Amino acid sequence: MASLLDWSLIDGAVPAVLTFAGGAAFAVLLADGRRVWWRRIVPLALLGMVLLGLLVELVVNQLWRPFADRLPTNVTLWITVLAGGLVLGVFRALPLRWPARVGIALAVVVLAVCGAADVNRFFGQFPTVGAALGGGQGRTADLSEAAKPAASTVVVPPGKALSEVWRPPGDLPTQGTVSEVTIPSSAGFGARTGRVYLPPAYQASPRPKLPVLVLLAGQPGSPTDWLVGGQLSTTMDNYAAENKGLAPVVVLPDHLGSELANPLCLDSKLGNAETYLAKDVPNWVRQNLQVETEPQAWTIGGLSQGGTCALQLAVRAPEVYRNFIDISGQREPSLGNRKDTVNAAFGGDEAAFKKVNPLDILATAKFPKTAGLIASGNKDGEFRPQQQEVLKACRRAGLQVDWLELPGAHNWVVWRPALAQSLPWLAQHTGLTPR
Repeated sequence: MASLLDWSLIDGAVPAVLTFAGGAAFAVLLADGRRVWWRRIVPLALLGMVLLGLLVELVVNQLWRPFADRLPTNVTLWITVLAGGLVLGVFRALPLRWPARVGIALAVVVLAVCGAADVNRFFGQFPTVGAALGGGQGRTADLSEAAKPAASTVVVPPGKALSEVWRPPGDLPTQGTVSEVTIPSSAGFGARTGRVYLPPAYQASPRPKLPVLVLLAGQPGSPTDWLVGGQLSTTMDNYAAENKGLAPVVVLPDHLGSELANPLCLDSKLGNAETYLAKDVPNWVRQNLQVETEPQAWTIGGLSQGGTCALQLAVRAPEVYRNFIDISGQREPSLGNRKDTVNAAFGGDEAAFKKVNPLDILATAKFPKTAGLIASGNKDGEFRPQQQEVLKACRRAGLQVDWLELPGAHNWVVWRPALAQSLPWLAQHTGLTPR
């Protein structure tokens, strides 16, 4: 059973079989010998699919724009295919008896499953069967138990890294814990429930004071995205296994307020997301967890819109976050374009936006103590050029910034390994391991 749960949904036999099944299901829905079927119903269904695709593009990507990114063509295509399949299924089933109608209904269901699988293959949200069934999110624990204060902590002499003085006990667990947490807002930001990952070393006594990674999802998104799509627990446990149980404490706060909301990680008419991330989240961590409190031990990171947010906090709150990891982020916080963003967040006040926009800040300020890692997929035609622009702006402003490029586009196929490959960098810059 374990091997079944480990089957890949991204490549290999399962996606190939599902693709074949989807083609076969659509062929079943088309297989009708009536003259009216091929002269009227099929042409009208195909025309409807084309019109639906154009409508989705107009409404979602041009008018509504609920996402920071455009709805991918892959998703639009499957919306039209499923709608067309449903219409064909209805007209195909009408003249048939019930046993045959059941077969047509099953073909529609198979087509829907294959569509969902193909969209998942594009985004890489669920890498395995187990992940799709809700597994792989880590060993859960109540925070009141997992974060009980230790009687003493490990003292690290000046000039040394934590890994150089840390001696793990023989009974150290091999897995970290994941806890659901409520992080209150001091400025009325309606954050959803967050998550906290505590690595194996956090469960030791004396306890090492570990660095902190505040990690953000994209938009649309939720704090659990890094646990499901990012397989965060597995990534961190694997890193800890190679480093005597040491890994950063990872805090997964909600920076959106709801799945489709986008307050742009700013304090604006859209909500006080910046105050939440720059003050409320760090204050909660310091009050509830035994961690390293110096700014150089704190990192803000994220993917896509969350990566943009990480850059924003790095230049807006360098006294809190001395490091940032920007994975597939944008050049600036955006609701689709500059005009709509400024109107929605600042009532059309361009000057107010420029005061908080990271590239405008980087054009006039220097950050020699701040370090960053910028990562992108080599096939990300929209965001890779923006990331390169950010890279140049950061280096001109004196930030110590590294570039990481991985094979793939704007999806979890890039984001998942980007986090794993950034951990040695993070460890060196936060004092976990020596440089």
